[in-house]
Amino acid sequence: EYSRELKQTIINGMGEQQINILKWNLNNNYKIDVEFLAPKIPYRETITKVANAMYRHKKQSGGAGQFGEVHLIVEPIVEGVETTAKFKIDGKETQLNVKAKEEFELPWGGKWEFLNCVVGGAIDASFMPAIKKGITQRLEEGPLTGSYARDIRVFVYDGKMHPVDSKEIAFIIAGRNAFREAFKNAAPKILEPIYMVEVMVPGDCMGDVMSDLQNRRGMIEGMNSEKGFQILRARVPLAELYKYSTTLSSLTSGRATFTQEFIEYQQVPADVQEKLLKAYEAEQQEED
Repeated sequence: EYSRELKQTIINGMGEQQINILKWNLNNNYKIDVEFLAPKIPYRETITKVANAMYRHKKQSGGAGQFGEVHLIVEPIVEGVETTAKFKIDGKETQLNVKAKEEFELPWGGKWEFLNCVVGGAIDASFMPAIKKGITQRLEEGPLTGSYARDIRVFVYDGKMHPVDSKEIAFIIAGRNAFREAFKNAAPKILEPIYMVEVMVPGDCMGDVMSDLQNRRGMIEGMNSEKGFQILRARVPLAELYKYSTTLSSLTSGRATFTQEFIEYQQVPADVQEKLLKAYEAEQQEED
C-alpha cells in the first residue's frame, strides 16, 4: 500500500521472516530487485508559543508582475483555552479585530484556525482564500521535517496589495512563506506516535524484556500475572518498535507474544528532535 504521507510503499507482514520470504520470492521467482527499507515514522509538527512574521512576494519579468505581502501571527491551539487575540506587534500591545474565523479539522489529526483581522482594506477579502491555500500547503509539508503540522491558530492582520500585480498566486506564495517563518519562530516541536505495547512473557524473562523496553524509551505502565505468564504494559514510541518481534523472540526463545496499539502523539525529547532535524536537512541536500 502506497503512503502519500510517508512517500513509501508499505508492506505489512506477520513478522520479519514473512517479509524475508516475500523479498526472496520477488528476487528469485520474479527477478525483481526491490530495496527494502525501514518504514518512515508519521511524525507531526506543532508550535508552543506565539510568533509573527511577514513576507513580501514580488516578481517582475518584463510583462505582468506578481505582488503580495502578508503579515500574520501564529498561536498554539490549546484544548479548552480561547484566544484573546491580543498580541505585542512592533513592541506595542495590540488588540486584533477578528472579522472572520474559520476552523478546520485536519485529516491527519488535530485542527487549525484561520482568522481574518485585516482592517482598512490592506488586503482585499478576495485574496484571503489564496492566503489560506498557501498556509494549507505548508501544513501538509511542515517547515521542520516535511511532516504534517497541526493545532495552530493563524491571524492575518496586515499586508499590502498592488493595483495591477496582485494576483492569487502572489498571495498563495506570500501566505505560505509568512507562515513558514512564523512557525520556525514559535518554538516548534516534533510530535511522535506513542503505542501501548502489551507483552505476555514467561516470568524468567521478565527482567530482560523490561530492560529492553526501557532502552527503547518505553514507560512501564503496569504488570500483572495470567496463566503462568507475566503481562507487561508499556508506552513506547513507534520509532523504537522496528523489528521488536525479532528482538522479543530472541530474548525469550520464542516464548513471548505482544500486541501494540496507537494511543497518542507526544513531543519527542530534545536530542531526538535535533537528530530528526539534521537527518531531514541532509535528505534535502541530497535531493538538491
